[in-house]
Amino acid sequence: MSLAIYMILFMTHYTSENAVKTQIWIAVSVYVLVAIVRKRLGLKPSLYQILQILSLTQFEKTPILQALQAPNSDTDLDDIDNQLILFDL
Repeated sequence: MSLAIYMILFMTHYTSENAVKTQIWIAVSVYVLVAIVRKRLGLKPSLYQILQILSLTQFEKTPILQALQAPNSDTDLDDIDNQLILFDL
């Protein structure tokens, strides 16, 4: 979920001035931190793509650099045992 959509959804539920200011500062802080990481690591994906990757891989045991790099082969897709199990079915 992009930050803009998240902010719209959040602002419809929590509309106190303090809640809105807090969420804006969090969104700006995350955006700036991702921009700094992107520049320092010389990553090619856009900030939006990096944020999407990070939101999808937050529960995986994948190193961040590996998650942000393009997959080299189909073997990356077969490595599912790295993913955490949420429910023991």
